[in-house]
Amino acid sequence: MFGEGSSYLFAMAGTTLIDRALLRISGAEVRDFLQGLVTSDVAGPLPVWAGLLTPQGKALFDFILWADGDDMLVDCEASQADALARRLSIYRLRRPIVIAREPALAVHRSAVGDQGVADPRLAELGRRWLAPASDAAEGWLAHRLSLGVAEGVAELGQDKTLWLEANGRELGGVSFTKGCYVGQENTARMHHRSKVNRRLVVLRGEGAAEGALLTDAAGRPAGDVRVIYPELGLAVAQLRVELLGNGFLLGGAPATPLVPAWLAAALG
Repeated sequence: MFGEGSSYLFAMAGTTLIDRALLRISGAEVRDFLQGLVTSDVAGPLPVWAGLLTPQGKALFDFILWADGDDMLVDCEASQADALARRLSIYRLRRPIVIAREPALAVHRSAVGDQGVADPRLAELGRRWLAPASDAAEGWLAHRLSLGVAEGVAELGQDKTLWLEANGRELGGVSFTKGCYVGQENTARMHHRSKVNRRLVVLRGEGAAEGALLTDAAGRPAGDVRVIYPELGLAVAQLRVELLGNGFLLGGAPATPLVPAWLAAALG
């Protein structure tokens, strides 16, 4: 458990991300186990954002990894926690490693204050820490999407999106120096060729209703819509990079890609 001296442990009302869960991975050489599986370097400072990929380099799960003594804590989607645990168990083989839910702690975030640590993907996302659950945080989804940050199976897709297309490089979710991991070969090849033709992008549009189609101004299909949030007027879609400066229609209404500074810098 996190001790009282841990920099992650705080108590603050209204900060719990109720759609997140924690897995605890314990046993011998846990960091080495994860180092050979996930996209980020877990041998150095934590937390880090990372992905577990297919051998072809497509995202299966994304999560944030924390250290708790010799154990590792996996900050993941609550709806995918059991599936992620099963997937990680496949790679465990005969290692004496235990992968189980951690019910005593929850994931917290705040846009203000100095609790916890900066979100490892983007400092503008705010602070993040682990502590017993409190009241639910409000406004996190809209805040995250307003910064163009996609996460989770609904937005990234499962076995649909190459990790660099999911902005894994720009958001600090990949190491190109740590050595092999599942999906490393194709990910490294794309990086060294500087060839990322598609990106996951957040779009804003009044036509963001369930089932809305994304088209160009002439009505031709223009991208793969992953998820729509009608209550926010936002959607997440995979778009070809060369189309980002064009006009779009979502459900027949104008839609505008949100291209925050971190993504604009990557696109040149």
